[in-house]
Amino acid sequence: MSEDRKIVILLGDGMADLPIESLGNRTLLQYASTPNMDSIAAKGIAGMAKTVPDGMSPGSDTANLSIFGYNPQQYYTGRAPLEAINIGIELAPNDAAFRCNLVNIENDTMNDFSSDHIDNKFSSIVIDELHYNDDMPDYIEFYPGVSYRNIMVWRDFPYEKMPNTIPPHDITDKNILDYLPKGDGSEVLIQLMKKSSEIISQSKAIKKAAGKYKGNPTSAWLWGGGRRPAFSTLKEKFGLVGHTISAVDLVHGIGRAAGLFPVMVEGATGYIDTNYTGKIAALQFALRASNFAFLHVEAPDEAGHKGNIDHKLTAIQDFDAKIVGPALDILSKYDNYSLLVMPDHPTPIALKTHTGDPVPFCMMRTGGFDNSSYKSAAAFNEVDCAKTGLLVDGHKLIEIML
Repeated sequence: MSEDRKIVILLGDGMADLPIESLGNRTLLQYASTPNMDSIAAKGIAGMAKTVPDGMSPGSDTANLSIFGYNPQQYYTGRAPLEAINIGIELAPNDAAFRCNLVNIENDTMNDFSSDHIDNKFSSIVIDELHYNDDMPDYIEFYPGVSYRNIMVWRDFPYEKMPNTIPPHDITDKNILDYLPKGDGSEVLIQLMKKSSEIISQSKAIKKAAGKYKGNPTSAWLWGGGRRPAFSTLKEKFGLVGHTISAVDLVHGIGRAAGLFPVMVEGATGYIDTNYTGKIAALQFALRASNFAFLHVEAPDEAGHKGNIDHKLTAIQDFDAKIVGPALDILSKYDNYSLLVMPDHPTPIALKTHTGDPVPFCMMRTGGFDNSSYKSAAAFNEVDCAKTGLLVDGHKLIEIML
């Protein structure tokens, strides 16, 4: 790769969707005003990307890993270890990390997988209360992350296989008793979740914080377990050195494993109130300092999980206007660049969870593309991008950019 080429990936998490009757049987990407993404699709190339291999769970972990250039079938070891890497948790070979959501459960129903997007300070107080409670086993450790997204570590995990667990955002409004962990170690996880509910309901520190900070946690929900991964870096694979820009530990964790450095943006919340201006400033910094930037916006996915059409529409249009448009302005000042814009997976409003269907992508670079099979699209959405006939494995997109 040319040393001075800038490689940028802009990812709107969960933007892809299914046709919605109230929108005239159009998807949100078809309905939304997205002139910047439409321009890239029309002037560059477009198609569909298969980011989740057959037989694998359609999580943000597998999908984003793919877009970073790693085949999930080869590199995936679990979601939580990737997030643990970003938090700075040292995992021994026999340790297991689990994602620890702080959730709101009432009458055995998953009301809110995010505890009303609990404030970081409130979340840290809850995690400390769990970590230091004398009734928790010595081999269990809790670590604060961002908002409701935290980590639990099980030291010297005694089983070969991880227990089967369900992400809480997949069971909104459903009875949790049908979705409790199963398999090796599951009884311990269930007991830990029950104990967390007792601690949260009885803790004086948590009760005091509840009147001071945003959030309504009633329990911890444990899922996404795995052992520490081993990657070859993007520098070793493609000569890329750069940064991740995101509100979520998962993206930064994959980035760190790939040899990248996180840029932390104050006010990056993971929802529609995130600091878009700060993320663009971080992109400017990343491109001055290196040749690769991966900028991730979580808001469309969160709105999809909540089944909120208005919020997802806002998130998509803000992503186009406040991220894609300014990024194009920044890149126009460079003589040599490649740009990829896409979601990682669909998060359909009707389903409130991910699917593994291919997602649309659009790409442009200085000098264009030599392959005659690459075509442009009339607009950036699931229908028009599929019409180009181009279907690519997600982990090969970086190779096209290069």
